[in-house]
Amino acid sequence: MRGLNYQLKQLCRHNRDGSFGTQVQRERELTLIANQLHELGYRCMNQRSLKPRHVEALVGLWLKTEIATGTIKNRMSAIRWWARKVNKQNVVARWNDHYGIPNRIFVTNKSKAKSVIETDLAKVRDVHVRMSLRLQQAFGLRREEAIKFMPSVADRGSYLQLKPSWTKGGKARQIPIRTEEQRKLLNLAHKLTGKGSLIPSARNYVQQLRIYEGHTSRAGLSKMHGLRHAYAQRRYHELTGWRSPASGGPTSNQLTRLQRQDDHGARMTISKELGHEREQVTAVYLGR
Repeated sequence: MRGLNYQLKQLCRHNRDGSFGTQVQRERELTLIANQLHELGYRCMNQRSLKPRHVEALVGLWLKTEIATGTIKNRMSAIRWWARKVNKQNVVARWNDHYGIPNRIFVTNKSKAKSVIETDLAKVRDVHVRMSLRLQQAFGLRREEAIKFMPSVADRGSYLQLKPSWTKGGKARQIPIRTEEQRKLLNLAHKLTGKGSLIPSARNYVQQLRIYEGHTSRAGLSKMHGLRHAYAQRRYHELTGWRSPASGGPTSNQLTRLQRQDDHGARMTISKELGHEREQVTAVYLGR
């Protein structure tokens, strides 16, 4: 293993910032960045070697290869984290537009909702992965939340209580249990796990994540984050009485004053249930 790769891996393992999923993703991004710096000709680097020219070279490579703007911004976040940890934060410009990184376009009014039906789930051979997918669909959970889910802890009768260690950013949150279908699903989850989680006792989170990825890939299931989009759109319809712009409903400028109040209230509710708490984020799921 090259020196920079090893040092960045150690830096990650001695600085456990964020949820487990965030830590895993950060380490992957920094490993990729170290490899790309080597390929760009920057050899014999260590964790304190980072300079402005290295950042500019990386961004130039990413823009040239037309990587998605969101992906570039995630990698810039990893670089800024690296720079902060070695007390070289001034090496990286504070704003992405300094490097010519375009603004990410969130609102397209094009639905990214996904659903999984029983024939899809039948192709998933692992019973714990199948249950995670069902929970993602029924409650709008993130993948990590659905893998770490413990019914005996989360099920509070009329709502789910998600632990901070399961969630992105360590934010505990509540999600209402609204339907008979949700209750039946939770009862099945209780029977499957008992007092445990959807990670079998012989596995850890990383192992179960890889199993999840492998089984969903072999079943032809991709972009399962779209299950959260579908949840948000269903909730919007329930709360307002009309469809969201992303699923063919009226746009904000077509709503009456009273409808806009209902729209805002629904978006705030959905944002909290998804673990965001900012109304603006709902435009990604619902359109505008």
